[in-house]
Amino acid sequence: MNSFLALLLTFSAAIAWLRLMDFAAHKGWVESRLSRKIIHIGTGPLFVLCWLLFPGEWYDRYLAALVPGLITVQFALIGLGVVKDEASVQAMSRTGNPKEILHGPLFYGIMFVALTILFWKDSPVGMTALMMLCGGDGVADVVGRRFKSPRLAHSPEKSVAGSLGVFLGGFLLASAVLAVYVAMGIFAAPFLGYVPALLLVAAASTVIESFPQKDVDNFTVTIVAALMGLWLF
Repeated sequence: MNSFLALLLTFSAAIAWLRLMDFAAHKGWVESRLSRKIIHIGTGPLFVLCWLLFPGEWYDRYLAALVPGLITVQFALIGLGVVKDEASVQAMSRTGNPKEILHGPLFYGIMFVALTILFWKDSPVGMTALMMLCGGDGVADVVGRRFKSPRLAHSPEKSVAGSLGVFLGGFLLASAVLAVYVAMGIFAAPFLGYVPALLLVAAASTVIESFPQKDVDNFTVTIVAALMGLWLF
């Protein structure tokens, strides 16, 4: 496939996904907090799987990085009040304050741009770290709020259920995406050879996410997952 056609398809898929969630939140079909997490969890796998559309030109990683890059610029403009987009604010903020987009969602986009350029399809490190960001940090809040469990001693705002969500969500999502890349011949088989490293990356991500930090999980979890990946893969 032509690289620019792959870019167009990737960008179209990402925008369609975001607009669908914005519309659902704006209509009240999905509560704002849940729509925010659905976007958080689903955007990453969709984007990383779209990398498979690119034919292998040296500049493909930079073209692909334009997708989260342009969306992140849009987030920044909405958060700063330069662009008015009530549907996006409802879908991505907790309280309806557009400035919230300048924290978690902005860090989320920056991590996608950076890891796409740095690792691309050359290594499982980048995509694994991104799946820990999406499936780990994203699932934590959903699971933690729906299942009652003891609070963490060192972080009372977080729970055992939430931490288990980080571990299982991150591990399963990273495993699913990596399994596709192994099946497509991008990374060497067998897939089971990657499982121990994925488990350790998920464990480290879970520990970092458990600390009482606010609005920087998208940054800290991803960086630690990437560093662990560099060591293990």
